[in-house]
Amino acid sequence: MKDLFGKAILDYQTNNSPEDLITETSISEADEMSVAYLFRSFNEMPIIEQKALQLVKGRILDVGCGSGTHSLYLQEKGFDVTSIDISENAIKACKLRGLKNAKVQDILTLENEKYDTILLLMNGTGIFETLENCSKYLLKLKSLLNKNGQILIDSSDIIYMFDEGEDGGRWIPSDGYYGELTFTIKYKGETEETFPWLYLDYNTLQNACFDNGLQCELVLEGAHFDYLAKLSN
Repeated sequence: MKDLFGKAILDYQTNNSPEDLITETSISEADEMSVAYLFRSFNEMPIIEQKALQLVKGRILDVGCGSGTHSLYLQEKGFDVTSIDISENAIKACKLRGLKNAKVQDILTLENEKYDTILLLMNGTGIFETLENCSKYLLKLKSLLNKNGQILIDSSDIIYMFDEGEDGGRWIPSDGYYGELTFTIKYKGETEETFPWLYLDYNTLQNACFDNGLQCELVLEGAHFDYLAKLSN
């Protein structure tokens, strides 16, 4: 991977002529995203992210922390936050922003740690990649929870992106789950290798949690088919 997402974050943090990211999925056209959005303040965050940050408790793990925006807010509130991402460039930016405990880490290889709150925001289910991988990730997250701990995760039901038929049904592909997408990112003339990314509707997440011994509670629904869920052991 070229780590273009992380490169954009680091360019923005270091004022190195950042440009918009171009994102494209297997079901949508190319779209521009300002890197500045990844550096938003609490007041600029969607209500779902604000709610998640208000619900945190104890020792916190921020998975896929990106620019560290959520972690930084919590650190400033006095919380003990560990921020992880697979992007080396993003973690460099996090450290430059003043995060005390940010490291390059794949959640699946994190061992011998326990947390009271695990955050997965900005479509947290994305890192699962495919529906088949859900159990592997949920069991890993469960193993990192302290007793009475919680996982706060958001996603969207993207069924709305598929064409609606005359009978009100949706034209969705018959091969696999409709929330399994592939993403392509372009930045400064370079193109990242295409990667899988998973959007989960709430009922499917709830079923996956049940199958893996986790309780699942719908905390909040957003304005655009998105939601925040709380998983607990």
